[in-house]
Amino acid sequence: MNIDFPPPSKGTYNNAGSSRKLCNYLEHEDMERMEQGIYTEGFFNLTDDNIYKSQVVKDIDSNIGQLLKTDAKFYAIHVSPSEKELRAMGNTEQEQAEAMKRYIREVVIPEYAKNFNKGLSAEDIKFYGKIHFSRDRSNNELNMHCHLIVSRKDQTNKKKLSPLTNHKSTQKGIVKGGFDRKNLFQQAEQGFDRLFGYKRELTESFEYYNTMKNGSISEQVNMQERQIADERKNTDMQTGLYADKREELTENKVAYKQDDNLSNIQSVNQENKNEDKQSVNLPDLGLSSALGLLTPDVNKEEEQIPMKKKIKKKPKRGHRR
Repeated sequence: MNIDFPPPSKGTYNNAGSSRKLCNYLEHEDMERMEQGIYTEGFFNLTDDNIYKSQVVKDIDSNIGQLLKTDAKFYAIHVSPSEKELRAMGNTEQEQAEAMKRYIREVVIPEYAKNFNKGLSAEDIKFYGKIHFSRDRSNNELNMHCHLIVSRKDQTNKKKLSPLTNHKSTQKGIVKGGFDRKNLFQQAEQGFDRLFGYKRELTESFEYYNTMKNGSISEQVNMQERQIADERKNTDMQTGLYADKREELTENKVAYKQDDNLSNIQSVNQENKNEDKQSVNLPDLGLSSALGLLTPDVNKEEEQIPMKKKIKKKPKRGHRR
């Protein structure tokens, strides 16, 4: 999550005068999207959506009690999630926009108020937000980000609040309190992770970025060692998950094969049973009669044919000479 404070300038971010120029700039994307019939988002604050630009300008420009002509009247803040963070915020632009407004209201503004160390809450901060869906000079697929206009004075128009002060937590002197930008970035990042259940890697954390950019050599070396250890841990976890998955697939394959073999055996047994049953219950269909006609009844035939009696022949008498 990238949060930054654009420095005041003589152009769009000139905050010594009216906020109208900045508000006009924040609406330029709406006209382009409306011409294409694409979803747009209006201004919002802690409680309301779709607030008119005229109301924003009037509210910010009138909350300047006891400020000098050259004093800052408001501050701009950019809140820009990464592509990976945006995917955790929703699947459509509208879902991501609603998630962004929730993040601003529940995390960013409360942490912003707390970091002044003056006992302030989100309700004490006068601000307006505007969501943009594209970003110039970016090739990212997702580019939604949020612009905030925050009044220099609190809601009561009594306390001066500057997030660009170099004081952090002073208790003595003219300036009481201060503002810890580093702490804001860390708390806003952790709040995002809690709100959306986001598993942040070390290399995408503010701690890593700040150390590698501003830390000493020893701090950078320690951070790189942490990075290597985390990468090794992630690799081991992925390897373990892969091994477990392979083992599970192997077990499923064996179990499936055993079930298949058992099913085949049961099928064969059932077929054999069916064949035996058919042979036992085979209908006569007259075959026994046909077989009876073709097969001679030996005993019956023997009874019908009478036995011939043997006749003894008498010897012939001859004449004696």
